[in-house]
Amino acid sequence: MFRYKIFALVFLITLLCFFNYALAKDNTLPLLSKVIYLDAGHGGADSGAFYKNVKESDLNLIIVNKVMNLLREDGAIVYLTRYGDYDLAVGNAWNRKRSDLSRRANIINQSNCDLYLSIHLNAEDSGTLHGAEVYYDTINPDNKVIAEIFQKEFQKHLNSNRDYKENSTKYLQRRVSRPGVLLEVGFLSNASERALLKSNTYQNKIASVIREAVNLYFSS
Repeated sequence: MFRYKIFALVFLITLLCFFNYALAKDNTLPLLSKVIYLDAGHGGADSGAFYKNVKESDLNLIIVNKVMNLLREDGAIVYLTRYGDYDLAVGNAWNRKRSDLSRRANIINQSNCDLYLSIHLNAEDSGTLHGAEVYYDTINPDNKVIAEIFQKEFQKHLNSNRDYKENSTKYLQRRVSRPGVLLEVGFLSNASERALLKSNTYQNKIASVIREAVNLYFSS
């Protein structure tokens, strides 16, 4: 009888340890099992915005990789639409840009991901505008909520005075039915912001702010 009591006690302790481990795991991995697709805008022959030998496509990929690493630390399953300096267009496409964007949209939709983020840098002629901003399409009802969360974080932590905007003209966004937004994380055309965007410290800051916004969205 004593042996059975010992066995029951050991079993109970093991069970409690398992539940404590599970709870701790959930607390330390807030994005556990969430599937997130990150899209680094442009790539290959399409460099996007280009100022003072700085290519948007390069910075997009650097920032996306930093975001990916942080989200994986939080337990998320993270995929990228591109892992290097190339586009996704089929070889004989008559419109390479459209083929590239269409394939990105298809990949994201077919993944059935919980969230996608398309990361870009902005540009305009005057060189005076600055600040990170968010664009969303109404194709998914969650997109406006996501845009608001991200823009608030950009305003709070990246000194952005810009606001999120609905935009149904973006080829990729209007074709992706999964929840997500387009993040323009700064203006390459602004000399001061360009200097920040090139710095590892500021890139890490952007990635951390995006991580925080992702966690806020899934916890809301």
